[in-house]
Formats: sequence, C-alpha cells, structure tokens
Amino acid sequence: MANADKPRLSPNVIRLGWVSLLTDISSEMLYPIVPIFITSVLGAPMAALGLIEGLAESVSNILKIFSGWWSDQAGKRRPFVIGGYSLSAFSKPLLAFAHLLGWPFVLAMRILDRTGKGLRTSSRDALIADYTPESQRGKAFGLHRAMDSLGAVLGPLAALFFMSKMNSSDPAAQSLAYRQVFLWAFIPAALGVAVLFLVKEKPFTARYKKPRFGWKSFNRDFKIFIFINLIFAIGNSSDVFLIIRARDLFSGTSNAVVMVILAYVLYNLTYSLGSYPAGMLADRFGSRKVYTFGLLLFGLVYLGFAFNHHPAMVWVLFAVYGFYTAFTDGVGKAYASKLVPEELRATGMGVYHMSVGLATFAASAAAGLLWQVFGFRAAFLFGAGAALLAVLLFVLLVKGKK
Repeated sequence: MANADKPRLSPNVIRLGWVSLLTDISSEMLYPIVPIFITSVLGAPMAALGLIEGLAESVSNILKIFSGWWSDQAGKRRPFVIGGYSLSAFSKPLLAFAHLLGWPFVLAMRILDRTGKGLRTSSRDALIADYTPESQRGKAFGLHRAMDSLGAVLGPLAALFFMSKMNSSDPAAQSLAYRQVFLWAFIPAALGVAVLFLVKEKPFTARYKKPRFGWKSFNRDFKIFIFINLIFAIGNSSDVFLIIRARDLFSGTSNAVVMVILAYVLYNLTYSLGSYPAGMLADRFGSRKVYTFGLLLFGLVYLGFAFNHHPAMVWVLFAVYGFYTAFTDGVGKAYASKLVPEELRATGMGVYHMSVGLATFAASAAAGLLWQVFGFRAAFLFGAGAALLAVLLFVLLVKGKK
C-alpha cells in the first residue's frame, strides 16, 4: 500500500538524469578553466569575459521559450532533447582551435553550445514533469539536479588530471593542456547523447490541444513568480566572476588554477548533495519557501565575495553557494511546472527560463563593466542587492500562498 501511495520515479526520469550527469561531466571539464584560458592565455579583458558569458547564456535562455512553444505545438519532446544535446556535444572539441582564432571564436562556440541547451531544456523539463505526478515533482527535479551536479563534481576533477602540465611555466605547454581538456570533453557528451535514445516519448493526454502563445494564457501566480525571478536574474551574473575572484585570492599560492578548480568542485559537491533533499523539502513545505531561502543564501554569498580578502573563506563561500543552487535550480523548475497546465507545460518552462535569459546578458555585461571600472566589490554588491530585493518581493507579494 505504501508503494502505491508513493510510486517510484519513472525509468525515463532516471535515464534523463544519467544524460545530465554525462553532459555535465563534459561541460564542467571546461567551465572552470575557460574563463582563466580566456583572460590568461588569450589575453581578453574582463569586459570581454562578461560579453561572452552574458551573450551565450542569453541566447540559451531566450531560445528556451521558443523551443518549448514549438514542443507544445508539435506535441513532442524527444526530438528537441536529442537535437539540443547533440549540438552542445559537437561544440566542445572545436574550442581546441581557439588559441589560433582568439576570444571571438570562444564566443561563437559558447553560443553554439548554449543554443543546444536552449533547444533541449524546456522540452526535457516538460518530459520530466510529464512522467512525474505533481506530488513528486520536487523529488524528480531534485534527483535530476543532483545527478547533473554530480557530473559537475567529476568534470573539474577530470580537468585537473589533464591540467597537470600547468605546473610548467612554458606557455606552449599550458596551451596544450587546455586543448587536451577541450578534446577529451567530447567523449562524455557523446555518451550522454547515446543514452537519450533509450528515453521514450510520452504521448499527450486525450484533452491535449495545440496552445496559443500569449502572456494571458498564464495565471497570476505564475506571472508574479516570473516577475520576481526576473528581478533576481538582473543581478545573477555568470559564475565565472566568482572563479576569477577566487583565482585572485589564491594568487599567492603555489598553484592558483588547481585551487580554483578544487573550490569549484566543492561548490558542485554541496550542490549535488543538497539538490535531492531540497526537492523533498519543497514537496513537503512548499517550493516557494525553499526557493526564497535559496535566494537569501545567494545574497549572503555575494556579500561575502564583496568584502572577503582571505583565501580560506573562498572554501566556505563556494560551499554555501552550492546550497543556494540546490535550493533554487530544481526547486524553481518544480515550482514553475505546478503553475502551468499540461498543454502549456513546455511553453511555461520556456517562459521561466527566458525570464532569466532576458536579464542574463545585462547582468554579466554589467558585472564585467562594474568590475573593470569600479573593482570587484561593485559587481558583487550589485548581485547581492538584486537577490535581497527578490527575497523581499517574495515575502510581500506571495506571502501565504502554497
């Protein structure tokens, strides 16, 4: 009887988790080293780093609404998921040519990678929701994010293995080490695409009808959530700024790059360990409460990065930052999925992601300019202020709602 009340998660949800684990091993082999590669090897300024990350993530998040709407129109999820993951996989090894073509080529490859993410994410999230009863959405998305972030632990560790040649002071040897990581990152990404062919499409219910695209189609609670999430996203710049700040704080150590990657591994470890429990807490106490607490953690971490000058505190800040992501990433998706009907599910998830995408370019570009003109503190204070304002709006506008 207990098993009937609490059914197990669908095997297709588990398979999608494995896809995310393998894909994130690939992506996170690159993520902590690309900003260092851009600034140290290619010599790009901080403003260029902000442009690369802001534009790439904006393209990704804005595409999510159109791919989600297209998925709802077609009544299918699987083709968008397979196509998006495949596109991202093939962008990884091409970064090996960046040392010849400069940082604009990195921008092009990041856009190609994020285009794949924009194509797949809304449909994948809708597919997870399609296979999961509402009472278990937090658990399903929490498990998915836990496996995703576990890949983000293994990926940087794999990068460390290939970056062992960074001990050399020879720029050519350092450049070769980066290129090795770019090439090897293709293997787990390709394996993830292969697993996707085991994921089955779930037919829409008999009441399905093609949706009309329009803001009026969504209810008030969903619109308020999107508005507050947009306020937060204005200050939520790319994590590469945390990585660069950590590198600066570790600059007095014998191998700053290794220390930065290990700090990033710690972030992903706490993210991975916290995601599934956070999803279960959201199912029990409400997604809104858990999500709001996560935004509060973000604001405190950014305040910490703004005023911290001690390398040892980097470990604490990255660990807490992992819990922020655990309490917001999967939980936010579960929350959004509950506020939209089935026939608008992928579209609604796309709107949720686009609310981030509309602000991501401005957030990262602003952070890069603030850092370059006024110093690192201004960039982090801007992000902390946006997060704390979003927390206040949650308390004022959705207090008492489930």
